Amino acid sequence: MAAIMIQGCGSDVGKSVLVAGLCRLFTRHGLRVRPFKPQNMSNNAAVTAPDSQGRTGEIGRAQALQAMACRTPPTVDMNPVLLKPQSDTGTQLVVRGQVQGSWKASGYQAHKTALLDVVLESFKVLKAESDLVIVEGAGSPAEINLRASDIANMGFALAADVPVILVGDIDRGHVIAALAGAHTVLDAADRGAIKGFIINKFRGDPALFDEGRQQIQNLTGWPDMGMIPWLKDAAFLPAEDAVVLQTPLPSSEGKRLKIAVPMLSRIANFDDFDPLRLEPQIDLSFVPPGQVIGADTDVIIIPGTKSTISDLAFLRAQGWDIDILSHVRRGGRVIGICGGYQILGSTVHDPAGIEGPIGSSEGLGLLDVDTRLEGPKTLKKVQGVLAGSQAPFTGYEIHIGATTGPDTAQPVAFIDGRPQGAISPDGKVMGLYVHGLFDQTEVRAALLPELSGQITPTNHSQRIHEALDRIADILEAHLDIPTLSKIAGL
Repeated sequence: MAAIMIQGCGSDVGKSVLVAGLCRLFTRHGLRVRPFKPQNMSNNAAVTAPDSQGRTGEIGRAQALQAMACRTPPTVDMNPVLLKPQSDTGTQLVVRGQVQGSWKASGYQAHKTALLDVVLESFKVLKAESDLVIVEGAGSPAEINLRASDIANMGFALAADVPVILVGDIDRGHVIAALAGAHTVLDAADRGAIKGFIINKFRGDPALFDEGRQQIQNLTGWPDMGMIPWLKDAAFLPAEDAVVLQTPLPSSEGKRLKIAVPMLSRIANFDDFDPLRLEPQIDLSFVPPGQVIGADTDVIIIPGTKSTISDLAFLRAQGWDIDILSHVRRGGRVIGICGGYQILGSTVHDPAGIEGPIGSSEGLGLLDVDTRLEGPKTLKKVQGVLAGSQAPFTGYEIHIGATTGPDTAQPVAFIDGRPQGAISPDGKVMGLYVHGLFDQTEVRAALLPELSGQITPTNHSQRIHEALDRIADILEAHLDIPTLSKIAGL
């Protein structure tokens, strides 16, 4: 069994996309490939398929995309440790797909070495079922203040004896300093695990950086594995890091329907809106903190959140509650997904202190429903039909709590014949727990009747596969794949 690990000089240098592209590249070469990320931190999660032991759970969205690139179902072993931030200092710990409690950051750092055995066991499972495992690191190995308890970068690489390729992001600038600096601060064993480097996100004439690449080799002694141009097709892939929401979207000129999504502080599963972002007739905007939701908005969608009660307070602190209520009074429509559905109700109760202190919070009161955050976490893939149009859909649920109340008598959908969600008496406000709804053309058309037949008939999954193939083509052309294969042990 072969393996290789892609680490980076920082977050958002493109590791997740490169791993996905390499997964597709080697899968097309006829290999059984599996993605692996020992530890991930993200509120964008995916529900897995049952593995050989019947286990299901949640993993980082990036690993689900990478499994898709491998043309294999995602499993809990592909991301055995997932951290889901609930506050600036606290996080929910998910181990092999199941919630294990919440930790303060300092407490987790002190105890996470105990999870190394879990990580290595999951890696062993993937090795046994594949020809090649492509591992993604987290953050940067140069964060040497965290090295003693590391299980995400060099701590894993040395324990599992996996060779490392280090990625530098030239789009940020100072890429020579980033790579040479990493070489300087890493100890000899960690430096020795790095078998080469990749320059990512280059724009312009590649010959202009030939001297820079040689200088990196001279400073580090690491071989140059290639330089990758800016991957425009990455825009078609679901993003995991909310930093992508700060990137300006294409011009809205000539678009018919304006949709606003407030950027909650713990926004989760925002890839729900990728199909809307790519619709030619839709002007989709993520409204950042401190900005108003425009009065010219047609539809407001309140997204999922890792922490409903705290994001209710955050929403009010931005004045978005006033914007949303004014929008409804003008006859505008509002859709809530998962935590956004809970926010639209009358109250949210947390009797067990699952999200923080025990207590309750008033919702926006736009749906006559109440939510109790208790019971086991719901993690399941679902299929059903919309209540009105009977448009079929597939999706997934990933939430804690149950929502009940008079408005559930008019559901948004039926799943296995059971009602799901709620609609206000005037039909202007609706909410439900299902993620992934907008992937389906018929559902987009039914939930956005303002476009009256202008929805693009696209298969979102097929669009992602096509983007993965184009990215794999570019990686094959710009990376030293024979040397990478040899380093991995193929």
